Amino acid sequence: MYRTHTCGELRKEHAGSRVTLAGWVQKVRTLGAMTFIDIRDRYGITQLVADDQSTDKIREQAASLGREFVVAATGTVRERASKNGKIATGDIEIALDGIEVLNSSQLPPFTIEEQSDGGDELRMRYRYLDLRRAPLRRAMELRHRMAFEIRRYLDSHGFLEIETPYLIKSTPEGARDFVVPSRMNPGEFYALPQSPQTFKQLLMVAGYDRYFQIVRCFRDEDLRADRQPEFTQVDCEMSFIDREDILQTFEGLIKELFRSVKGVEFADPFPRMSFDEAMERYGCDKPDIRFDMLINDVTQEVKGAGFGVFDSADYVGALCVKGCASYTRKQIDELTAFVKRPQVGASGMVYIRMDEGGPKSSVDKFYSPDHLGRIAARCGADKGDLVLILCGLKKKTLAALCALRLELGDRLGLRRPDTYAPLWVVDFPLLEWDDETGRFYAMHHPFTSPKKEDFHLLESDPGKVRADAYDFVLNGVEVGGGSIRIHDTEVQKRMFSVLGFTPESAQEQFGFLIDAFKYGAPPHGGIAFGLDRWCSLFGGSESIRDYIAFPKNNSGRDTMIDSPSPVSPEQLKELSIALK
Repeated sequence: MYRTHTCGELRKEHAGSRVTLAGWVQKVRTLGAMTFIDIRDRYGITQLVADDQSTDKIREQAASLGREFVVAATGTVRERASKNGKIATGDIEIALDGIEVLNSSQLPPFTIEEQSDGGDELRMRYRYLDLRRAPLRRAMELRHRMAFEIRRYLDSHGFLEIETPYLIKSTPEGARDFVVPSRMNPGEFYALPQSPQTFKQLLMVAGYDRYFQIVRCFRDEDLRADRQPEFTQVDCEMSFIDREDILQTFEGLIKELFRSVKGVEFADPFPRMSFDEAMERYGCDKPDIRFDMLINDVTQEVKGAGFGVFDSADYVGALCVKGCASYTRKQIDELTAFVKRPQVGASGMVYIRMDEGGPKSSVDKFYSPDHLGRIAARCGADKGDLVLILCGLKKKTLAALCALRLELGDRLGLRRPDTYAPLWVVDFPLLEWDDETGRFYAMHHPFTSPKKEDFHLLESDPGKVRADAYDFVLNGVEVGGGSIRIHDTEVQKRMFSVLGFTPESAQEQFGFLIDAFKYGAPPHGGIAFGLDRWCSLFGGSESIRDYIAFPKNNSGRDTMIDSPSPVSPEQLKELSIALK
């Protein structure tokens, strides 16, 4: 028997018991005749002691141990004289009478502590060592707990977990596919799924009216903190439902996760906001509603005063920053530099300070105090407030105001990670126009149903058609999204036509789904949540990497196993692939 207990299990009531623990040596401290060893497994840390009551051999063995040695230690539990309130086992220690080195270890390339001295790339290269650290262990435990609670909730609501294929057909819509060559079919390729979308719809046609899957998905896209080339979705679909059924069912799931995992209760229904309102008042379709500071359209209020920048602008928008009229010139210059960064893209910023003596502005030679006061009043500003104004093309300016709003939220401490503000965003545009290709693309995917009241606009004015779609947003992060699906063959054909598919190309790409609909497709819809993002939000992190056991870096590489990597000419020949 390698162990009788784990390293996080023993308490004062175990005093006097003879136990055996097994784990990794976290730290060794020798103080005169006494040696203290912290031994760690995934359950916790326990202190071992070799002192003057131990044999010479035990003391020598204890002093010779190195960091990350794997050991089995036997001894008697006793209460510690100097307790450690920072760990669960801090009231006890083990008086050693036997210790066995199960495996020695080289000195690790970074400290395996709560706070490590290793950089991101180094820790990614030695991910198996990084995973020994308590923060990553807690992240893996959180992910497990969330997946478990999701399965429990969905099972209790009649959902079946059904697996769908990983090797599927490549489709031209959406992000880039990862493709896999077929040895048995030379010159042909599978694609790894970006989502199980068509398969879950086929399951609805097959009569499995409540499906879910915690499934790996793949997208060959540029990476950032909240993206990975392979990621995990909580994928769900339901039949004989409308949008309200979907939102209520999965709002229940979200509330249950908050209650069981975070101990947070939401008594009221989650707020809902249209896409149009989100864009006009927050500048994005995933607004952070933990704080106010809404965008105000002041285009009409500022025009006609002789200030050419505003007079010629397509759109002028403003934020009211409560209580910040005292901002120094240096602080305002910092914000101006922020909005002029290429990532934000504004050409400059105008301010109005609502001082005790009246409004003061960077453009007050064009605007009287009364005029400045009217502009500020349009934004809801009072004395002591600061109004910040940007202008330009509307879409670009709204995006810049959104970035400025979030930056101010961070600076003012309004975006606390332990505060949760859930939101449903609804009524998205069904389609978006691309100038480069001169055609419409589906904003979500080509199987999203238009709102019934907009069906008549599909051919005559497709840009105005709203989708029967919805996103779940938490603290400004899109965690999930879905839609009611098209289940009528004729409507699906109309949708393909608007997207530029000929009947032949639609049949080639999606014929299996079109054909299935001929055999009685029920009304259906669904939603998918990003499990990695969900975990990072619950864990209070901006990066999803810590919640994935073996993630890729920003270049899409796994530096631990050195992947992707070349394959041999023999393999390529077998796959009928020739490299120039």
